[in-house]
Amino acid sequence: MKLVFATHNDHKLKEVQQLLPEGFEILSLKDIECFDEIPETGATLEENAKTKADYVTQTYGLDCFSDDTGLLVDALDGQPGVYSARYAGGNKNAKDNMTKLLLELKGISNRNAHFKTAVHLNLQGNNYTFEGIVEGVITKNEHGAGGFGYDPIFKPDGYNKTFGELPSETKNAISHRGRAIQKLVEFLKNKGS
Repeated sequence: MKLVFATHNDHKLKEVQQLLPEGFEILSLKDIECFDEIPETGATLEENAKTKADYVTQTYGLDCFSDDTGLLVDALDGQPGVYSARYAGGNKNAKDNMTKLLLELKGISNRNAHFKTAVHLNLQGNNYTFEGIVEGVITKNEHGAGGFGYDPIFKPDGYNKTFGELPSETKNAISHRGRAIQKLVEFLKNKGS
């Protein structure tokens, strides 16, 4: 089965490719020669994921899935949320985003947070949504160089290491994106059988 994953993010693409079983071919936006920056103007992660998938399906006529992920911090009333990628500005700099978040949490004891991924799939004229959530805490400093985004400051519940320190296989098995993509994969397997 061939599907477009509406992303320009090579880290995300690689992560998703590692999660999919054999028999699935994932094309990136680059593969279909879509270099447009699809605007993420939705008020929710679900709206942003749908907007991106709809853009590809309507413009290129291809089955497509897209995701949007946010880090929701309890003490910040769910921020950065839909603004996670551009929290410290439009340049989407992960280091700047982490620095800003750690500064805002300075002196705050409640560091509970969760990552949430919404995946929207357009397939054969129908659309479907899948969600993955992982609970955890924001650390006081960065730990580890693995992963991307906020991974070096997010420690998932049940682990004593951040996503930035965990091996990618472990992270993919328990992460928000991993959980959402797993639901997508199960759905696609059932569709194909």
